[in-house]
Amino acid sequence: MKLQTIKQNGQAAFIVVPVAEWDALMARLEEREDIADAKNQFSKIRAGEETLSAELVARPASGENPLKVWREYRGFTLRALAAEIGISSAAVSKIETGKSQPAVATLNQLATILGCDMEDLAWHDSER
Repeated sequence: MKLQTIKQNGQAAFIVVPVAEWDALMARLEEREDIADAKNQFSKIRAGEETLSAELVARPASGENPLKVWREYRGFTLRALAAEIGISSAAVSKIETGKSQPAVATLNQLATILGCDMEDLAWHDSER
C-alpha cells in the first residue's frame, strides 16, 4: 500500500491514501460488516426469531391487504379473528377491504393476536 504521511509540528498528522486503495479498503470493510450482520441474524434465527417467507412479504407489496395476509398466515378465519378481539367478522372484513379504518386500540389488538407490529397491518393509500 502506497501511503503518504503529512506532518504537522513534526508529528504525523494525516495519511494520504490513493483513491484505488481507499476504495479497496472500504469494500473490504463493508464486506466484513455484512458478514458480521449475517452472523448476528443467523444467531437470532437459531435463538427462535421468526422468519417470513418471500411470498408473505410480497403479498402486501402486490396490493393485498396486510391484515388479510397476516390473518391467513396465522391460520385465522375472519370469524375466529373477530372473536379473539370481540368484534364482528363483518367488521374485520370491512377493515380488510378498506371500507373501514380500525381504531388504534383495535389495530393494536389485531397486531397482538397476529404476532406482528401495528405498522405491519397498515394499508397505505398507495397500496390500494
